[in-house]
Amino acid sequence: MPGPEGISDLDKKRALADWLEWQLRQVRNRICELEVKERQEVRARERARAEQSWKIQPKRSGETALLHRGGCGLFKSELGFLTRDEAIIAMAEPDIEPCEVCRPETGLEQYS
Repeated sequence: MPGPEGISDLDKKRALADWLEWQLRQVRNRICELEVKERQEVRARERARAEQSWKIQPKRSGETALLHRGGCGLFKSELGFLTRDEAIIAMAEPDIEPCEVCRPETGLEQYS
């Protein structure tokens, strides 16, 4: 039955439900946007950390172990990264050579 304004309680509740569903879609869309942004920020932090680190590609038969910059794509490592001091020590080892692509020694020679 229509109220004093001419709109029934049922129509009001339907309108309210539609509006609440619209609001919920807006909130869910914003959550998705924030999740994407968060993943991008995490990847950016990981890349920045990798660029300030080093990693060692283990020696294989007939090959020399190689020191890489953390962000070098020639060697993907599941192991942890080395600090600058650890990389300096690694470069002093006779059986570890720097990668010819990422040139990790350039970041080490500046301050050594």
